Amino acid sequence: MKLAADASALIEESLRTRGRRLIAHEDLDLYIAVPTWSEVVHEIGSRVDSMIRHGHLDPEARTATISDTEAMLRRSLTVVVEAEYGQYEGEARDRVPRDPNDWPTVALALSMGIAIWTSDRDFFGCGVPVWTTQTLLRHLETGRARLEP
Repeated sequence: MKLAADASALIEESLRTRGRRLIAHEDLDLYIAVPTWSEVVHEIGSRVDSMIRHGHLDPEARTATISDTEAMLRRSLTVVVEAEYGQYEGEARDRVPRDPNDWPTVALALSMGIAIWTSDRDFFGCGVPVWTTQTLLRHLETGRARLEP
């Protein structure tokens, strides 16, 4: 199953055991636009810092946690350059007027003819199929993803 990954889903899930299993699932092919990838990398650091401030992570583990998370994401994602989806920018911006910064993910999905995995409600109603984490987990759990091209 091919999906365009949004930053919101990856940021929420990449530091969880459940999420790491999902991201690396053998039946998923995840694609991400370059600006979305940059957002994920930035926000992972912020999320790790928050975990440290709230006592959920030892400060000495910061660098290793960020490095391990980024490495896991690099193994599981295909980063796609704008030249591959840029021609859909105008249409994508029209489809996500509440957050124009989300256009690369929509454009990527349009260019590849695939759905979006997100937890950002701004994508709902954009005219591209959208998967939430909970629905995706259930779908993969039942083995239905293997039946799709």
